[in-house]
Amino acid sequence: MIRRVSLGSRLALLFAACTAAVSLGAGLLFNRASEQHFVELDQQLLDSRLSLFRTQLAGLAAVTELQARLPALRNELSHQADLALRISGSDGATWFESRSGLPPAPAAGLATLHTPGTDYRSLAVRLAQDSPQSPQLTLYLDITHHQHFLQGMQRLIWLTVGLSALATALLGAWAVRSGLRPLRQMGQVAASVSARSLTTRLPVAQMPEELAELATSMNAMLQRLDDAFQRLSAFSADIAHELRTPLSNLLTHTQVTLTRPRSLEEYREALHGNLEELQWMAQMINDMLFLAKADHGLLVPGQAPLALHEEVDALLEYYAPLAEDSDVQMLREGEALLQGDRHMLRRALSNLLDNALRFTPAGGQIRVTLEAGPKISVANTGGSIEAAALPRLFDRFYRVDPARREGSSEHAGLGLAITRSIVQAHGGSIRAECEGGWTRFVIGFSQDR
Repeated sequence: MIRRVSLGSRLALLFAACTAAVSLGAGLLFNRASEQHFVELDQQLLDSRLSLFRTQLAGLAAVTELQARLPALRNELSHQADLALRISGSDGATWFESRSGLPPAPAAGLATLHTPGTDYRSLAVRLAQDSPQSPQLTLYLDITHHQHFLQGMQRLIWLTVGLSALATALLGAWAVRSGLRPLRQMGQVAASVSARSLTTRLPVAQMPEELAELATSMNAMLQRLDDAFQRLSAFSADIAHELRTPLSNLLTHTQVTLTRPRSLEEYREALHGNLEELQWMAQMINDMLFLAKADHGLLVPGQAPLALHEEVDALLEYYAPLAEDSDVQMLREGEALLQGDRHMLRRALSNLLDNALRFTPAGGQIRVTLEAGPKISVANTGGSIEAAALPRLFDRFYRVDPARREGSSEHAGLGLAITRSIVQAHGGSIRAECEGGWTRFVIGFSQDR
């Protein structure tokens, strides 16, 4: 299996390659500039010597005329150890050569020549520029030391490129490792996350600007996971607690019934008692399935025009006998229209009215207020609720008094949670308020519905 190259190694190699390319480019430019500089210097030197030789050889037309000028010519060449001269006739025959073994040169212009052990810069011109029959002068300048310098420069360039690439790779690896430390911290935090360690958070203040947003998002994700796990743990514990009582009742009732033979009527009564507990458990399971669908966005309410005041009046009429028995007055104020699911909204309003009836003392009042928007308010008189507990009223199985454990399906602690799910499925929101001796649940729907 091919091993993947790490991000740090990739960046280090990239730094090294960039540094090598820059160093190589700069070295080649410097080498080219140095070489061109030497060419210009050599040409200047050859031009100045050419003027001197033209003066000494002025009027030279035949090889026989050269003999009288050779002493002065050799004397001048003796002062220039790195300079050599060749004089050729118009037919190419060599008249004079100050040094043996000089390589052939181009017929005209400046050129660079190479021989074993020696390099030359040559300049070939006619003695008389305007006469093609004039003898040709070819000056040779020994530039071996120049070439050695340039070769040393090239070796230095390659050495610099190699050392720069190596140094940059090492320094780049160190810099990348230091720069990627926050990413390794993220990896360590992610690796340490489990059901028992969801409280670990990344130090956002110590993160570089590029990773701060990612660290914030990761912390938010861990917080959501922690909250969800805590809710799930509490939910599981509440389910176990809620189911333990009816199951214990069923077991006890059944065991007592089976302790001795009984009449058919006694068995019938025992089965009726078990049926009530089973119905309560079935209702709670149905409620849990409903909430699970809501959590996964599977609730799709119908869209039918509803007159909310008519729906509220029907529910108030249904609960009127219970209100009379409890000496509670119920009334409705205002009217409102809404596009929604009749059965879901009736269930939500029914849960609120049932909750209000259970906690309204004798002689109290329940008031349902409808406003355009639409907006629904279900308020009842009764005891006060702490402000910190109001948002939690919609949590599953939550009770303001944990010691209270009602024995019916309507009082299992799921009614308000179901109501919130229905309201949210309709694009609305619900909140609880408590002030002035009134507890109020306020539902608001979007104007766009």
